[in-house]
Amino acid sequence: MPKEPMPLRPILATAAWLMLPFGLTLAALVALGQLGGWAAILALAVNAAAIGALLTFHLGGVVRITVHLDAIADGEDRTTPSPAWPSFAAALASAVARAKRRWQQRRDELTRRIAALDAVLDSLPDPFIMLDNRLRVVRANSAASELLTDNPLGRDLSASFRVPAILEAAQSALLRGVGSRVEFELASPVKRSFVGRVERLAGMTNAEFSLIVVLHDLTAEKRTEQMRADFVANASHELRTPLATLLGFIETLQGPASQDARARERFLAIMQYQAGRMSRLVDDLLSLSRIELREHTPPTERVDLLQVLRGVADALQPQSKARQMTVAIEPTNGALPPVLGDADELAQVFQNLIDNALKYGRRGTTIRINAFKADQCPVPISRVPAAGLAGIAVHDRGEGIPSEQIPRLTERFYRVDAARSRALGGTGLGLAIVKHIVNRHRGALQIESEIGHGSTFTVYLPAARSPSHVEESSLEKQ
Repeated sequence: MPKEPMPLRPILATAAWLMLPFGLTLAALVALGQLGGWAAILALAVNAAAIGALLTFHLGGVVRITVHLDAIADGEDRTTPSPAWPSFAAALASAVARAKRRWQQRRDELTRRIAALDAVLDSLPDPFIMLDNRLRVVRANSAASELLTDNPLGRDLSASFRVPAILEAAQSALLRGVGSRVEFELASPVKRSFVGRVERLAGMTNAEFSLIVVLHDLTAEKRTEQMRADFVANASHELRTPLATLLGFIETLQGPASQDARARERFLAIMQYQAGRMSRLVDDLLSLSRIELREHTPPTERVDLLQVLRGVADALQPQSKARQMTVAIEPTNGALPPVLGDADELAQVFQNLIDNALKYGRRGTTIRINAFKADQCPVPISRVPAAGLAGIAVHDRGEGIPSEQIPRLTERFYRVDAARSRALGGTGLGLAIVKHIVNRHRGALQIESEIGHGSTFTVYLPAARSPSHVEESSLEKQ
C-alpha cells in the first residue's frame, strides 16, 4: 500500500483543542500559586507530546483506511489489513472487505440473471426492441437485429426502422404513457406483414429504458389465407378445361363409342394426357403454396451450385435426347462460391429453367449454362453481401420473347403462347415458382431475350461467406 503523508494541519488543530482545557487548568493553578511556572510548562509539554502521539497513531489509521478504500475503488484486491494498523482501522477495513465480497456476489448474481434474460430475449422468435426516452435503441434481440439488418444499438429508431406507424406509436406512448397496437407491412426484400405492440415501461426512473416494441410476424397467416383463396380461384379455372374434356370423353365412351375399340383407345390416350396435366397442375400449385409459406424465412445451408446443376442436367437427359439437344455447363475461370440456400428448392429452380429451354429451344441446339461470380447485380436486389454473388445463366436458342411480355413472365398462369404451352405440358406456374424461390433466397432473376435468337434466364444468389470470414466476424463481435 502506498505511503501517504500525515495530515499535519488537522493533527495540530485537533491537538490544540484537546490541550485547551488542560492548559487553562495549569494556568489557573499557576495564578493561584499552587504550581510553579516551569512545572506547568513541563506538564503542558508532556501532555502535548502524548496527545500528538495518540493523534498521529489514530489519524494515521484514518489515512490508511482512505488509501485502502481508494485501492478498492480502483479495482485492486485489498482484503487483508496490516496487523500494525490501529484496531479501529483494521476493523473498519475488514468490514469494507466483507461488504465488497457481498457486493461482488450480488453483482455476479445480477450479471448471471441479466445474461439469462438476454439469452431468453435472443431466443424469442419475435423481434424485441427497447428504447430510451429519446427513442434510441438500447436493446435489440437477435430477431430484431436480423430484421433491421444494420446494428441498431445506439441509433435512433427512425434511422433503423422506417415505419411511420411504429414511430408515431412510440412517440405517443412516450408522451402520454399509453401503449398501442399497430399493423404494418414491409416491402423489402419480400413483402411481410407485422403487428407491433408499443408499451411504456411503468415505474422506470432510469431514462435509459423507457419503451418496449414487440413485433409479431403475420406473414405466414396472411399468406395462408391468401393462398387458400388463390388456390380455389386458380385451380378451378385451370382444372375446368381438362375436367370438361375428361367428362366429355367418359360420356362418349359410355354411350356412342362404347363398342368402338379404336375410338376407346384414342380417347383413353387423350384422357391420360389430360389427367397427367391436372396432376402436374396440382403438384405445381402445392409446390408454389409451400414456397410462398416459407418465403419470408431465408435458408441457411451452404449449397454447391455446380453439384446441383450437374444433378439436374443428368435428370433431364431423356428430355434432351428426345429433342436431340444437349445441355452444356460452362463454369467460368475461378471457383464458384457456395451459396446459402435450400438444395432441393434450387434444384427445382434450375430444373424449371432448363426444362423450359428444352421445350422452347430449337431442336438440335445446345443449351448453355454459365456459372460465374459477380460483385454486382444488374437488376434490383435487396442487398449484395460482402462475399459477392453467384450467378447461373441458362441460354437457349429458341424463338425469343417479345420485350413487352418479359415483365409478366413470372405471373401465375401467364403464358406467351397459351396453346403451345399447354400442348407442351406446361402449367403456367414454372417461372412463378422460380421467382418465389429466388425471392426466398434473397436473390434476383434477370430475363433477357431477342426475337429469333433465343432467351437467357440468369439467377443471382448471395454467396456464402467462407468459414474463416465467419470466424473472424464472430471474434470481432466478441
